[in-house]
Amino acid sequence: MNWDETGPELDAPAGAAGFDDDRLVGAGADGEDTAVEAALRPKDLEEFVGQEKVREQLDLVLKAARARGATADHVLLSGAPGLGKTTLSMIIAAEMNAPIRITSGPAIQHAGDLAAILSSLQEGEVLFLDEIHRMSRPAEEMLYMAMEDFRVDVIVGKGPGATAIPLELPPFTLVGATTRAGLLPPPLRDRFGFTGHMEFYAPAELERVVHRSAGLLDVSIDTAGAAEIAGRSRGTPRIANRLLRRVRDYAQVKADGVIDREIAGAALKVYEVDARGLDRLDRAVLGALLKLFGGGPVGLSTLAVAVGEERETVEEVAEPFLVREGLLARTPRGRVATPAAWAHLGLVPPQHGAKGQAGLFGA
Repeated sequence: MNWDETGPELDAPAGAAGFDDDRLVGAGADGEDTAVEAALRPKDLEEFVGQEKVREQLDLVLKAARARGATADHVLLSGAPGLGKTTLSMIIAAEMNAPIRITSGPAIQHAGDLAAILSSLQEGEVLFLDEIHRMSRPAEEMLYMAMEDFRVDVIVGKGPGATAIPLELPPFTLVGATTRAGLLPPPLRDRFGFTGHMEFYAPAELERVVHRSAGLLDVSIDTAGAAEIAGRSRGTPRIANRLLRRVRDYAQVKADGVIDREIAGAALKVYEVDARGLDRLDRAVLGALLKLFGGGPVGLSTLAVAVGEERETVEEVAEPFLVREGLLARTPRGRVATPAAWAHLGLVPPQHGAKGQAGLFGA
């Protein structure tokens, strides 16, 4: 079987698109948008904006490996989608002057899938494994030995007659990425020589991202326009770049192509992204919680039905940002809106709270 064509992995040069998933904004992610995202990726650590601690630590790891003429230690990157885990993996490959192979945890459902990938790696190659926590257990156990001893045991046959054939692997660097580091078993987590946690970006850092991307896209934008986009980007560079492209479209069609604060605000209103970064789904969840259930508490399944979405969509897509913004709280009795949520939607909370809410927030 030719794994380059039919297997779960993809060979990719530095700068290729990765597997991180996130909500689409406006026109969505088609082939053109994917190509643009790839073009906007920084190519080295100096060009990479934000994540100062991770960059500094990773720079030391890579420089030391190059000085020794050795393969870099295995790297684990954790954090929310869109913060730059895929980009950093490609930068690691570029800094080590090594090829990179990209695959994802869900694509590796059998130990044989992983064995096929590992056995075809070149010496020093970087293997980027996105959503590593979603890999199957048999493949995960095979990875332990591969990471530590650069060896895998291939089982031939079944039952009592099965034989384990050791297969030596060339030294390689595994870069694992996860949005849920807590789901990684300790034996796997401990085999990474470097672990970096990606934080959400500050507005000032996102302004730098927007200015850099605007320059690459040949878009005219002033400081106020960049600040407006950055402030609505939920602390995430990928969202900032997507909003920039949608604002660029609006400016080209409705204005003279130059983005200022007024144009950015008008464009993002069209795409239903408010001043705080909430989109249609976020406001639907808050609106249902406040208007239908008096601010809660209400169960997650009930809330999902009220907004016409799957429970998982509300829990994994909308809820984390609403909690981080202090607009929603999780309690043992269900989801509860905070006073800030009432203020954000311009509503007045009940005088004595709702369903015990006064005891939670003193409303």
